Amino acid sequence: MNGNAEFITYCLEEYKAAQGMTGKEVITLFKRYNIIDYIVSCYGALHTMGGLAIAEDIESLIEGMKQKEEKECRITDTAI
Repeated sequence: MNGNAEFITYCLEEYKAAQGMTGKEVITLFKRYNIIDYIVSCYGALHTMGGLAIAEDIESLIEGMKQKEEKECRITDTAI
């Protein structure tokens, strides 16, 4: 787990810097969208990428999840 913890920290720090966020904001966001699980499961691909590419990949994933949430909210609102 130590190697994973170091890589997760690296990804978190790269994302934080790219987005201009605080560590607390990034942790909250990563928890909400299960990004840590994503980092662990995709380590094989992610560890070959540079920091900026990792941050962009994570941002793309989060944006996709946000859009899915918004779509689900609209469907729920329409059904009510």
